[in-house]
Amino acid sequence: MNVNFEYYKIFYYVAKYNNFTKAAHVLNNSQPNITRAMNCLEHELNCTLFVRTNRGVCLTPEGERLFTRVSAAMTQLQLAEEELSDSVRLEHGSISIGASETALNIYLLEHLKKFHIAYPGVRLKICNHSTPQAIRSVRSGEIDFAVVTTPTQLDAPLKELKLKSFQEILIGGKTFTSLTTQKFFLKDLIKYPFICLGLETATYHFYYNLFLSHGIELIPDTEAATTDQILPLVKNELGLAFLPEEMAKEALQRQDIVQISLKDKVPKRHVCMVYDSKRPMSIAAQKLKKILLEEKKL
Repeated sequence: MNVNFEYYKIFYYVAKYNNFTKAAHVLNNSQPNITRAMNCLEHELNCTLFVRTNRGVCLTPEGERLFTRVSAAMTQLQLAEEELSDSVRLEHGSISIGASETALNIYLLEHLKKFHIAYPGVRLKICNHSTPQAIRSVRSGEIDFAVVTTPTQLDAPLKELKLKSFQEILIGGKTFTSLTTQKFFLKDLIKYPFICLGLETATYHFYYNLFLSHGIELIPDTEAATTDQILPLVKNELGLAFLPEEMAKEALQRQDIVQISLKDKVPKRHVCMVYDSKRPMSIAAQKLKKILLEEKKL
């Protein structure tokens, strides 16, 4: 049976008001058109839906059964329209983001604050991931997008948008103060205990390859689970470590740690957004993406 769905909408309003004229007024239509539509619906369903009375119409038993179903469908459609309307205005909705610790600290947090102030009704779910974990979550559709640090090593349809460049510096605890009077090659660092993130992180792979390019193998003496753990480990004299300059700035100013200069150049890295180019984003996720891209710092 291929019934025009517009007939069901008209049926709903006629049954709701028990009157063809009132239904026509609500639907901004004419009474003859409403009557014609209901005649067509009754013909296609091969049953009588309304009994005409002096005061309007009333439903037949068949009409009552149909109205129960159509009313439920109309309620769901109206709720869907309201939800979409709220979503367009960003009064509701949710965004799921995968974020590495470094990206969260040096870029994402300040932009999430701005977004939350503008759209407090949107729920934010932040998943703490290493870069490889976040990329896997984007690929599987578990999150809307990821904000992570390079290197990313992506395959289509995933894409990367660079948001901010940052420089990492070599730091140590106070017991390494004597090292601040000279510059070192990377190969010189093998004489000292070294702290680095775990094997599953982009940071580890970045420094492993950097050290390898200078003819040495990176074997950390201490592996940290997150970037936030590195500074306390350094302060407590467990070894030297690389840390984004802005994350080390306050501790350097307080002289809790020292910076050690290098002769070898450490390339800049980037905070970037990773997303699936073939999966459409929600309106809320699109708005946050726009905010992140508007304030790129490359």
